[in-house]
Amino acid sequence: MRIAAAAMLSLALLAPAAGAAPAHRAAGGAPARDWSATVTRAPSGGYVLGNPRARLRLVEYASLTCSHCAAFSAEGWPALRANYLRRGLVSLEMRHAVRDRADLAASLLARCAGPRGYFATLERLFAAQADWLPKAAAAPEGDPADTPAAREAALVATADAADLPAIARAAPAAAAACLRNPAEQKALGAMTDEAWGVRHIAGTPTFLINDKMADGSSWKLLEPQIAAALR
Repeated sequence: MRIAAAAMLSLALLAPAAGAAPAHRAAGGAPARDWSATVTRAPSGGYVLGNPRARLRLVEYASLTCSHCAAFSAEGWPALRANYLRRGLVSLEMRHAVRDRADLAASLLARCAGPRGYFATLERLFAAQADWLPKAAAAPEGDPADTPAAREAALVATADAADLPAIARAAPAAAAACLRNPAEQKALGAMTDEAWGVRHIAGTPTFLINDKMADGSSWKLLEPQIAAALR
C-alpha cells in the first residue's frame, strides 16, 4: 500500500507503538584494513557500515519497533560484521521504514548519535526492545490537537516514558533537540516514503542485494544469497 511520507510521519507522531571467518590478510602477512567500524552517509540519508565501495551493497529496511528486526540485529549483524563487513566485501546501509510514534522517537535518537555512534545505538535499542516498547505503548496520548507543537510534545513524552534517551545515551537537552530536529524528521520521512511507497516493501526487515530484493528476512535465508552474489 502506498503511504506518503508526510502521512506516515504524522501517524508516527500521533499513534502509540504498536563462527567468524579468519582475518583476511594483505600481501606480506599484514592485516588488511578492518572496515567494520567505517560509517558513511548515503544519498538516501541512511548510514552505511563498511566499505562504501564494496562489491556487494546490502540495504536493510528496518523498524525499531519490529521484533524480527531486533532478532536479525542479534543473529545476523555479528556474523555479517565478522565474515563480510570487516573484510570490505559487503557494506550495510540501514534505511528506516517508520511504523509508529515510538519507532520515530527511537530512530531520531539513534541518528542523534551521529555516524560514529549510530550502529552501536541501534544495537542497544534493538537489544532492549522488549523492555522499552511496552512502556512506549503505555505512554499518555497527550494533547489530541493535530499541531506541530502537540505532535512534538507527544513524541518527547513517548521517548521519556520508554527511557529511550537513557538507552541512546543522550543527555536530556540533546535528546529533546534531536527529537525536534526538522532535518532528521525530513530524512526519516524520505526513507519511509521510499520504503513503503516506492519499493512497496511487505514488512520489515526487507533486504536489497545490489539493489535487487532479497528473499527472506532471516540470516539463515539471507547469508546464502550474499555468498552466492560474491562468487
